[in-house]
Amino acid sequence: MGIIIKPIVTEKMTAITEKMPNRYGFRVSPDADKFEIRKAVEEMYNVHVVSVNTMNYSGKRKTRYTKSGIISGKQAAFKKAIVTLKEGETIDFFSNI
Repeated sequence: MGIIIKPIVTEKMTAITEKMPNRYGFRVSPDADKFEIRKAVEEMYNVHVVSVNTMNYSGKRKTRYTKSGIISGKQAAFKKAIVTLKEGETIDFFSNI
């Protein structure tokens, strides 16, 4: 499994990218550090990374009431990285669709 799992393309992340056009979000491997994330993004997208900020999200308990009873489960824990690129560089996630 690689360092970068997938890019984050949500309304909140799109708003951040519109406000600061050189910031992008990625869901990354939980054991990856900032240097590994920087290297992986630079190799994958051919850009220069200025900084990497990481956040760990813990899994949350979820409960649903159904006709057959209460169903309990857990949402998966994950790590998110916000990558800031060099001024003027961009990443196009939709170029190869």
